[in-house]
Amino acid sequence: MKRRLFLIGVVCLIAFTAKAQEIELDTITPEEMGVRFEQNVDSLLNIYFINQALESMLDDDAFEVNDSLVPDFPDSVYIERLSTIPSVIDLSYNRLVKNYINVYTQKRRDQVREMLAISDYYFPLFEEVFDQYGIPYELKYLAIIESALNPRAVSRAGAVGTWQFMYPTARMYGLRINSLVDERRDPIKATHSAAKFLRSLYGIYGDWTLALAAYNCGPGNVNKAIYRSGGKRDFWEIYYYLPRETRGYVPAFIAATYTMNFYKEHNLSKAPMEIELHTDTIVLNDRLHLEQVAEVMNIPVKQLRDLNPQYRYDIIPASRKDAYSLVIPLARVGDFITLQDSIMAYKDSVFFNNEKIITTPSRVNAYQQVDLPADKYDKLTYTVKSGDALGLIADWYDVRLSDLRYWNNISRNMIRSGQKLTIYKPKGKAEKYSNLDKMSYAEKQRFAGREVTSTTASAASASAATATNNSTEEDGEFFYYTVRSGDTLWEIAKKYPGVSDSDISRWNNLSNSNSIKPGQKIKIKRM
Repeated sequence: MKRRLFLIGVVCLIAFTAKAQEIELDTITPEEMGVRFEQNVDSLLNIYFINQALESMLDDDAFEVNDSLVPDFPDSVYIERLSTIPSVIDLSYNRLVKNYINVYTQKRRDQVREMLAISDYYFPLFEEVFDQYGIPYELKYLAIIESALNPRAVSRAGAVGTWQFMYPTARMYGLRINSLVDERRDPIKATHSAAKFLRSLYGIYGDWTLALAAYNCGPGNVNKAIYRSGGKRDFWEIYYYLPRETRGYVPAFIAATYTMNFYKEHNLSKAPMEIELHTDTIVLNDRLHLEQVAEVMNIPVKQLRDLNPQYRYDIIPASRKDAYSLVIPLARVGDFITLQDSIMAYKDSVFFNNEKIITTPSRVNAYQQVDLPADKYDKLTYTVKSGDALGLIADWYDVRLSDLRYWNNISRNMIRSGQKLTIYKPKGKAEKYSNLDKMSYAEKQRFAGREVTSTTASAASASAATATNNSTEEDGEFFYYTVRSGDTLWEIAKKYPGVSDSDISRWNNLSNSNSIKPGQKIKIKRM
C-alpha cells in the first residue's frame, strides 16, 4: 500500500490555541513517536488473535485503502470533534496534537487497524478496573502511547507491559516479579496498579493532565517544572520546563483519544479477526504448565500464552500457600473443571521433575542422571573427549543446552574428559545420532552443519590441550586456566558463569587487566 509522505520537520515556534502564548517546540517528534509506536506493534502482531487474522488475509485486498481516500480536515473540525468526547481531561487542540493525529490516521494506518481490533478485548477490562478506583475511562487510551496495547512491550529503559512499569514502581504497587512470573505483563493486575498510581498522582496535583505528565516522567520532574515556571500548575504553561519526551506525551495522548473515537471518519476500520472476548479466570493452588492445558484441551498454546502473558516460561508456580490464576476462553471453563485432574497429571514427570524436588541431594553430583519414560524417548550415551564443551555437545545432538544439563544434573557447564553424558531423543529419532560418540571433532562439526577449517581444527586442538591442563592442575578450591593468545580477563570470565573479570584479578593479584600473557596460568575459583 502506498504511503502518503509524512512531514518530518516541525516549525520551531508553535502557536497553541489553548493558550495565547508561544512555546518553543523542543519535544519528541511525531516521527519518533511513530517509530516507537510501530516497534511496540511489531510484537503485538505476534498475538494469537492477530496472527490468525493476518494469515487469513494474506490474499485479501479488500482492506487496502487508497491513499487518495485518506481524508484531511481543517482545524475547526478537529476542535469540534474533540469537544464532543465525554472527558474530564482537557483535550486541547493545537498543531502539535494535529501532527500526532496524522501519525495515527495517516502514517500508521495498518497498525491502528490492528490495535482497534485488539482494543475490543482490552478496553472493557481497563474500564472495569478504572471504575473501581474512580479513574476517568478515557485514561484507557494511555495504554495506546505506552505500549500500543502490547502486554509484552519492553522499553529501552526497561519498563515492561501494557502500562510500562519500571521494576521499583511495580513492586511498590504490589506486582510480583520473579524468575517465572512478571505481573507487569498481566493485563488485569497491572491495570489495578496503574489505576492506583494514577489516583495517587491526581491526589498530588488535582489535575489529570499533570497526572499524565507525572506518569511519564515522575512527580519529581513535574514538581521541578512547576517550580521553574514560578508556581504555575497548567500543563501548557509548564510545558517548556518538562523533560523533552513528556512534552510530546500529553499531545500524543490527546491524539490517541481522538483517533480511537473518530477512526471511521478517517476511513479506518478494525482489522477482521476473531478475538476471545469472553474469558474466565480459574484460581490454581497447584503448579501447572500451559502445555498441559493446551495438549489435553486442544487449545493452541500460543493462545494460552497471550491470555496469560505474565508467565515467562509457561509455568504457573501455584501452591496451597500461593495461588495463581489461569485465564482461558469462557466456553472452555466447564471442560477444564471436568478434566482438571487429568490436566494436572498429564506429562507431570516431564514438565516437573517431582522426584528431584522431593529428594534433591545437598550437593549435586554430575553423575546422577535423570531417566525419561522409555516408551517415549530413546537414550543415547556420549563420552566426553578432551576439548569438548557442553554447548558443542548440545549442538551436535540437536538438543537444548538446558535439557542436557537437566538430564545429567549438571549445575554449571563443567564437564570432564571421560565423563558419560546421557542424551534423550524422541522415540524413533535416535539412530541418526548413534555414531556421534565415535566421530572425530571435525566429523561432528560437519555432521552439525558447521564449517570446519584448518583454523578451527587448530583451535580445537589447542582447546583440547588446555582442557587437559585444566583438568589436572587443581588445588581443591581453585582450578587453573592457561591463557591463550588474544585472551582478555573479560573474555575468560565469560566462560565461567558467576565469575567476573574483577574476581579473576583479585584471585590472581593482578593490578592490570592487560598484564596477562599467553601461556600464563591463572586461578579460577570453583563456584
